[in-house]
Amino acid sequence: MATVSQWVEGIRLRTLPASIAPVLVGVGAAWQLETPHWGRAGLALLVALALQIGANLANDYSDGVRGTDQARQGPQRLVASGAASPGTVKLAALVAFAVAAAAGVGLTAWTGQWWLLGVGALALLAAWFYTGGKRPYGYMALGDISVFLFFGVVPALGTCYTQHLYITWRACLAAAAMGLMACGILMANNLRDIHSDQAAGKITLAVKLGERVSRVFYAWEMWLAIALGALCAIGRVHVLIVLLMAWPTARLTAMVAAGAKGDDLVRVLRITGQVELCFAILLGLALANVGLFGSSGS
Repeated sequence: MATVSQWVEGIRLRTLPASIAPVLVGVGAAWQLETPHWGRAGLALLVALALQIGANLANDYSDGVRGTDQARQGPQRLVASGAASPGTVKLAALVAFAVAAAAGVGLTAWTGQWWLLGVGALALLAAWFYTGGKRPYGYMALGDISVFLFFGVVPALGTCYTQHLYITWRACLAAAAMGLMACGILMANNLRDIHSDQAAGKITLAVKLGERVSRVFYAWEMWLAIALGALCAIGRVHVLIVLLMAWPTARLTAMVAAGAKGDDLVRVLRITGQVELCFAILLGLALANVGLFGSSGS
């Protein structure tokens, strides 16, 4: 029977900033227009967190029963390590998905925008079939596209839209920035596991590109995210707030370019999540301040 600490490791805490960050940016972007609806923001955050926890556990289950995680270098997974049975982990994933669905229905009912249920259904399907089903798309180098959409564009713009039923151009740029940083987290993870994934037949984008190109790709994702964030506040002093994250991004990309492996990539993965969360906080504040201290330019 898995311990509490093993379950905490199983939900992959270091990756959760990827679900929190776009919600913060979405709230900040909406703040350009009016005072936020904090209740709606809370439901959006619950959807994002529960969906990611469900996805992480679903991946643990699917990769575990396939044997993909047997030779991985990072922390052991619940199923692969034998800490929890596949059925128990699958049930936990479904419970998390149910929480996400319930919060999503509540948010949809609050806004009256029932078409959003379709977006939520797509997010649930994407979370399960990333590594689940007979032909998981995460094994076909398509996971990065899904992460860009469902851990960047969809939660950021969805949060922004459910605030005041309006989306700004700044929100679109910020959503893309969040998606790119989330892809950076995934690339760091897949770089760490590139050899074990290749041996198991799991073709991630890192496996397809190769180690050298993947390291360059990680840097491009991170720096393009910073550039898009700065563009959101271009022409105003708030751009300086966003550019505070350039220094830790430079250190991270230098570590990866220098050939970080194994435990060093685990560290890169953890810090990339922290950088994304800090970046989202600063970018959200910058977006909100654009509306509070001048014309929104939306």
